[in-house]
Amino acid sequence: PAAPAAPSPRASGERVFASPKARMMAAEAGIALSQIKGTGPGGRIVMTDVALAVKEGVQTLAAGVGAATGVGTTGTGAVANTGAGADAFARFFPPFEDVSVSQIKKITAARLTESKRTVPHFYLTVDVRMDALTGLRGKLNAGLESGKISVNDFVIKASAAALRKVPEVNASWMGDKIRQYKKADISVAVQTDAGLMVPVVRGACGLGLAGISGEVRALAGRAKEGRLAPAEMIGGTFTISNLGMFGIKHFSAIVNPPQAAILAVGAARKEVVRRADSDGGGYEEALVMSATLSCDHRVVDGAVGAQWLGAFKGFMEDPVTMLL
Repeated sequence: PAAPAAPSPRASGERVFASPKARMMAAEAGIALSQIKGTGPGGRIVMTDVALAVKEGVQTLAAGVGAATGVGTTGTGAVANTGAGADAFARFFPPFEDVSVSQIKKITAARLTESKRTVPHFYLTVDVRMDALTGLRGKLNAGLESGKISVNDFVIKASAAALRKVPEVNASWMGDKIRQYKKADISVAVQTDAGLMVPVVRGACGLGLAGISGEVRALAGRAKEGRLAPAEMIGGTFTISNLGMFGIKHFSAIVNPPQAAILAVGAARKEVVRRADSDGGGYEEALVMSATLSCDHRVVDGAVGAQWLGAFKGFMEDPVTMLL
């Protein structure tokens, strides 16, 4: 069948009607509403229209700037060598292959570049003792025949509990106000062949560990198979990125707008630490994990970020408390 025709550009200044969710979805995808043809009542743009635009590869805002100025841009917004200029410099480099960039990678690159350029980041790191959690996880999994609970499931549960305890972090910068959310919808970074995807675990604060585990497995499976619906990647209030399975000790993640914070989790490792019940002379070996909170300073002050990390650390080190 013939490819669908591109939407006709709207006249300059023409008002665009779109549902609030469609506007948010288009903003997160980096697509101008004027590039989307609405199929709702009166030509109103709805979420399915935005999803179709993403699928068909409608030009993003970053690409549009490059086309308008005559300057090529990469997916990260950097100036790219194009045309004769690229050919002129290519002879100074070893043989290479240009790899096409998926629409997901283009969107991710544009959004993360925008975040680093416009969001004032700061970073806080704590070390979390994992001994009690590891013991509890072993006991819980011993009674499960399938669907074992992972450390990341505990991280999601503890993050949701900490967001409930320190709601100032569960928020977004709205320009003239700060929007605080009543529930914690946790976005979980998943690496796929098509690029980085961030499906959302809805209402994580109201789910048990088994519920979180099942939801994450289902979302991650659909993400890797390329079957995630756009609505499953929109609306998160907080993000978790875990590189512990790759042996990474510590890293800092980029805030995922319009969220105000993202938690970067490393691998658990053994360290010699001071005994908690010691008067100063006793040491012991402990399992320790580093966690770094990246914050939007417009929304989260340093003390508030520290309070959140303190709450998260408390739930992780005494995991029974997050189950209450």
